[in-house]
Order: sequence, then C-alpha cells, then structure tokens
Amino acid sequence: MTFTESRQRFPTAPAELAEQLRGGAALPLPGLLIHGACEAGAGAQHLVLDPSTGAAIGEFNAAQPSQVDRAVEAAKLALPAWRGRNRLERARVLRAIADRIEQAHDVLAALQVHGNGKPAGEAEVDVLDAINTFRYYGDLCAGMKNLQVEDLDLGVGSYSAQMHYEPCGVVGLVVPWNFPMVTTAWKLAAALAAGCTVVLKPSELTPVVELALASLVHDAGLPSGVLNLVFGGPETGRALVRHPDIAKVSFTGSTEVGAAVMRECAERTARVSLELGGKSALIVCADANLALAAELALGGAFCNAGQMCSATSRILVHDSVYGEFIERLQAGVGAIKVGGRLHPEANMGPLISARQKERVERYIAAARADRIPLVAEGAIPADVEGGYFVAPRVYADVPPTHALWTEEIFGPVACLRRFSSNDEAVSIANDSQYGLVATVVTEDAQAAQIMSQGLQAGLVWINTPQVIFPGTSWGGFKRSSLGRELGVAGMRAFQEMKQVLRTT
Repeated sequence: MTFTESRQRFPTAPAELAEQLRGGAALPLPGLLIHGACEAGAGAQHLVLDPSTGAAIGEFNAAQPSQVDRAVEAAKLALPAWRGRNRLERARVLRAIADRIEQAHDVLAALQVHGNGKPAGEAEVDVLDAINTFRYYGDLCAGMKNLQVEDLDLGVGSYSAQMHYEPCGVVGLVVPWNFPMVTTAWKLAAALAAGCTVVLKPSELTPVVELALASLVHDAGLPSGVLNLVFGGPETGRALVRHPDIAKVSFTGSTEVGAAVMRECAERTARVSLELGGKSALIVCADANLALAAELALGGAFCNAGQMCSATSRILVHDSVYGEFIERLQAGVGAIKVGGRLHPEANMGPLISARQKERVERYIAAARADRIPLVAEGAIPADVEGGYFVAPRVYADVPPTHALWTEEIFGPVACLRRFSSNDEAVSIANDSQYGLVATVVTEDAQAAQIMSQGLQAGLVWINTPQVIFPGTSWGGFKRSSLGRELGVAGMRAFQEMKQVLRTT
C-alpha cells in the first residue's frame, strides 16, 4: 500500500514513526514534503528495507520532475522573507531546532538503527552530531556580527566600503545514505544560517529518519516553504540538480556521481560544493602506542561497517612493529560483534543494501583470487537471518596497484603495508587520487607536526579517533572534495559576496 493524499495525515513526528515501525508493516511513505505537508510521489515505486533483516519497512513513489518543480517554487516563494531575517532571528530558529532534536534524541536514535542498520552507540552519536551542528550555527548567527555585513578598512581616507554576504538563493541539497540526518544537518544548518531556502533530496534508502528530522525542523518554527523535501532515486536527483532556479547544489556521495553533478552545474554556471570519496591512510610510527594505534585502526576502518568516506582503510605500519601490530589487530577484529538491531550487543552493523554487499564481496573475491594474505577476519552470528552482513577483514602486504589498496570499497575491509621511514609513509599515503583525511599515531610531537604538514589531506588526526567538531571544517584535497563544510566556511559556501564602495 502506498501513500496517497486521500489517506489520513502521514505521521512524520519521530515518536509516531517509531510506533508505526514497531508494528511491523511497511509504512506508506510520501514522495515529497512541501510547505510542511506530505504529498504522494507520482514517479517510480521504491521499497525501503531494514538492512538488518532485509524486510520492507516502507514504500513510496518518487517525486517526479514536475513535483520537483513545485518544491523549488515553494522555496522561491519563501526566500524573500527568510533572507530578510536578521542573524538573531535565524539564531532563534536554529537553536530551537537543536532543542527539538535533543528532546527527541532516543526516538531519533532508534529510527537511525531501524532504517540504517547502525549499532545503537553509533546512532546515538549521529543524533548528538545533528544537535551540535544546529546549535553551533545558531550560536554563530547570534555572535557573528559580520555574518551579513562587514565594514572594510581600505586604508584610504576618501573611501569607505562594506562587504555584504547575501544568500545564494534556493539551494539543492543531495545527501547520502551512510549518515542520514548527520549530513543533512551539516548542510541544512549552514544553508539556513546563510539565509537560503532549501530543497533537500535524501537517499531513497534512508527516508524515514529524514522525515522525522524535517518534522522537528518545522515544529521548531522554521517558516513554511523554507525547507522542502523530495524523495527518489537518480531521476529525482537529476531534476533537482538541473533545475534552473537552483542557485547552488551541495552534494555528498561518490566521486563518479559528484563529477556528473558538477557537469550538470557547469551547463548553467550554478554554484556547487562536492563532498566525495576517500581512501585514507592511518600511519603507525615506530614509537606509536600500539594499543592506541590498534584501537584507532579498528575504529577508522570498521565504524559504520566501513561505510565512511573518511575510512582509514589503508593502514601503514613501521617495519619494526609490523608483526606485533598485526597481532593486536587480530585480537581486535576477533572481538568485533557483528549484528543488527536484534543484537543489542553488536558494535558493527550490516551494510546498507544487497547491492552494497555484493560490491564489497567482489573485492573480497578479488583478494582471494589474487592470493592477498588475509590476516584477520571476524564472524557473523549464526542466528542472523537475512540482512546485509559482511564480516570485517584485514589483508596484509597489499600491492600498491591492487584495487583493494587504490579503490574506495565502502565496506569493512582494511589493508596493511609496511614502511621504513616517516617520509616513506607520507609518500605512500599521498599516492592516491583522494585526499580527505589521515591519522598519525606517534609519541614524537615534532614528527607528528612534520608529517601532518606533508600529508595531502583536509583533516589530520594525531593520536585521536575520528572526532569532528562543527566549528572546524570538513573536506579534502584532490578528488575528495570541492569546497568545505562545517564552520564559518561551510556557511559562507551558501553566500555570495557583494562589495559596496562609496566616497566619504
């Protein structure tokens, strides 16, 4: 049964959605959300599956291009009033959104587990990330006096100037399935702080928690039409990216699709930001605390079942500690508890879909065929029925040209290689088409500083897990990114600069 406008109001409140999911039937979902109201899509039908079981938890019809047109028109109509709000008014709304998400923390985490397959601990971190992001941008709006206008000191007495920061206009946000709600918060909070209105396309694989988040955003007092959602696959995404009234596109996803988005935007010189793939390195130096290094390697490679653009799945280990480090990884991988939402003790969940599982298994088959040494392998519980589970694996001495080493797998697969000097480690780490993040584990502060300067990556962690603060920045070098998210730069990415010069 699919959602239709004649049905009773669709329950977008988080608690209502959670209650419906507990009932076990597939939810009839809307295809779009315009002016805060759900509507049926008129396009292709999509099933939404629980990654832990493979069972259907929802179904919807995608938004057709004509419906995308209506969503963009709604955002256009809402733009003058929202862009006219001063920074303190925007701050109030953004802080209220953070408060609403915080109040719904437990329910949102449960929805994230149900719809994405994440273990409970990871889902709770995702909710906290969304809270902190909206709160950060609310505080930024409240405290940043030059958010909209800045006086410039020209050093010439006969002239004065101001820099005006104006919203780009209506922006299209395209977000992925691996961090629903989190990536949405990163983009949406920044766009709203900048004064833009939004048409958001979540992944067709994870719509439920995004609907719940949108409900909270509207309940927090965001004016009608400022945020609109369209659900669907590539056709819906293309209609949004190609729309002539979308002034800016912010996309997170694969490098290949990101290149296609960039080509579409180039046709009409639309603004574009891209957060794309990665194949990042973790460097374990000769003097590293190996217990810490193993912990960081396990988290960097297997968090979210390896479905992270920031996964540090290329692990470089100094010759002198290579054998001992492998032993520690073997123990750590053996302790990983794989399971779904019916396994509360699990700390690694399933992959998102059958398609993603098949993709990862092709890499594993290639490693087997090419006799790449498998030095650590986890296990899947015997009572798992259905779902898209792949056990974590670590391969050693992987050739530098092998697909296992060079390509983004997006699954729980890590690779090891040796190095004999820090300079060699940096050179190996940089030998990639990507440059998103890197991790360095060493007790030598000076060496860490030198290596961080040499690494071609947008973020370098030194002896720390993959912690991301909303006030910093997110993005990388080479084919990993175009532009930055989070922080002041993330908001400025949704603004145009206009200089006003006058004589005094």
